[in-house]
Amino acid sequence: MAAVTAAQPRSSKTESYVDNKRKDDIRQANIKAARAVADAVRTSLGPKGMDKMISTANGEVIITNDGATILNKMEVLQPAAKMLVDLSKSQDSAAGDGTTTVVVIAGALLKQCLLLLTNGIHPTVISDSLHKASTKAVDVLTAMAVPLEISDRESLIKSASTSLNSKVVSQYSTLLAPLAVDSVLSVVDPAKPDMVDLRDIKIVKKLGGTVDDTELVKGLVFDKKASHAAGGPTRMENAKIAVIQFQISPPKTDIEQSIVVSDYTQMDRILKEERNYILGMIKKIKATGCNVLLIQKSILRDAVTDLSLHYLAKAKIMVIKDVEREDIEFITKTLNCLPIANIEHFRAEKLGHADLVEEVSLGDGKIVKVTGIKDMGRTTTVLIRGSNQLVIDEAERSLHDALCVVRCLVSKRFLIAGGGAPEIELSRQLGAWSKVLHGMEGYCVRSFAEALEVIPYTLAENAGLNPIAIVTELRNRHAQGEINAGINVRKGQITNILEENVVQPLLVSTSAITLATECVRMILKIDDIVNVR
Repeated sequence: MAAVTAAQPRSSKTESYVDNKRKDDIRQANIKAARAVADAVRTSLGPKGMDKMISTANGEVIITNDGATILNKMEVLQPAAKMLVDLSKSQDSAAGDGTTTVVVIAGALLKQCLLLLTNGIHPTVISDSLHKASTKAVDVLTAMAVPLEISDRESLIKSASTSLNSKVVSQYSTLLAPLAVDSVLSVVDPAKPDMVDLRDIKIVKKLGGTVDDTELVKGLVFDKKASHAAGGPTRMENAKIAVIQFQISPPKTDIEQSIVVSDYTQMDRILKEERNYILGMIKKIKATGCNVLLIQKSILRDAVTDLSLHYLAKAKIMVIKDVEREDIEFITKTLNCLPIANIEHFRAEKLGHADLVEEVSLGDGKIVKVTGIKDMGRTTTVLIRGSNQLVIDEAERSLHDALCVVRCLVSKRFLIAGGGAPEIELSRQLGAWSKVLHGMEGYCVRSFAEALEVIPYTLAENAGLNPIAIVTELRNRHAQGEINAGINVRKGQITNILEENVVQPLLVSTSAITLATECVRMILKIDDIVNVR
């Protein structure tokens, strides 16, 4: 009996040893994968950052500097690394700019977390300290910010051009920045002054010319030519415009069936009926005084036939066909008219009015411009030109970032210095705060403060300056109380960045820090990966 009891394990008060090696390995693997993603975009940070050339599987080539675009196109398989891709997407939707910054900050935080984990600090402690530090960081940034009036167009342009300076099209920032500001200010609704819907700004891309030819159009631009069949008009003054969603073509039967015609008189009768049917429709259209038709693309049958185009041309009605379904809402909002779904509902009060609708030759193609719209809705159109498709696409992405920056300023009206100034100031203040905290928290917050220095360090490194000397000098300036001292990449030295007009919206910096810490906390909390078949 004694032998049996001896074989049973001794139940001790202390817990037996549990192997934590696997959990640590998984954490390290996650952190390494995520850092690899962050290092991939790190070189494209700042005005002197490099561009990435992305070659997709179907042979498409994209040249871009935008962190969100680069990561979006990357085929990331590791789940933790995918979180960084989503992180830059969420920064893109929250602020629109700072997509590279947010990933670089997350990468630096992960590097510090790895050190803390190796020193045996528990992930939960690190995670909670990160949360505290990020809340404190947002307060520090808000205290640094300079309030801004929405009527102060100069400051808005400064921040938009700061956003554009790190892009491929930076040499055109003097043109694109005012354009972005004007387009956002023209769609701000006085009833809801802090809300901007960027869908009210339509960007039309047209190959040919240079980026210098990009313009803001008060009205509508269609990237198609007017219908020339049967010599229809291509220019119309005092236009009355109808947006129609029905077809001007002979009706078809609802079911698949064929009609057998035995002699010519019946055939003539069918054709005559078709002509009368179309003529009847066109007479109704003409009776309302309408002289420009925008016809929605149809999937059921041809929206217009040669016959109907011929009669429309005779009636001196200008036709623009194949208008996309998703553009209808924008068009009707701009023209202040209603889409017409049936010929029976065709009435004069549903038409939009404009001074001029004309076809303009641009490069090798043609576009249709609608200008001088009466009672125009709060929308605007930007026509982007460029010598090749890559430049046009990059110009569109850069303009989108600039529009987002202005939108941020409209919704949260505070400016903050750029050029690594806020990050160094945060690093300094958090470092001082960490000395007040007790125990492990202070240690973690200090690491968080060190991690923020990655932004000025990378800015200096990408500009070919000596990063260690620059960051040390920057710390020194901030310690002497120069809050707005930052790296001036053009002069290669440290200057007051606010005087150099390098400014960014407060929202970009605060959302970058909160989103990055949130993502890092998520990665820290993961201790196992379970594959489910």
